[in-house]
Amino acid sequence: MKKIYLFCSNGMSTSLLAQNMQDVANAHNLPFEVKAFPIGTLGEIIESKNPDCILLGPQVKYLLQDTVDRYGQNGKPITVIDSSDYGLMDGEKVLKTAIREMKKAKK
Repeated sequence: MKKIYLFCSNGMSTSLLAQNMQDVANAHNLPFEVKAFPIGTLGEIIESKNPDCILLGPQVKYLLQDTVDRYGQNGKPITVIDSSDYGLMDGEKVLKTAIREMKKAKK
């Protein structure tokens, strides 16, 4: 099971998106666990749960480079969720983005 974890200011709105993504994954029998967390728990969650893909909410995109520098070693994909997909809570598009990033990281 691949873990896709979303991080935003406090995890509230991202929780809705994560649930939409999980619903899409479940509907297509895809082996993903999608969860959302507040950005303040980023280091702790990465260390303890070792996600396969890290998605940052648009409101914390300023943390992208620092997050990549700290946790992007060993090819773990880290990216910012597209703001329009986030605003529309488009779980399918964001899930596809995560899958694409994980595939790119394998190459």
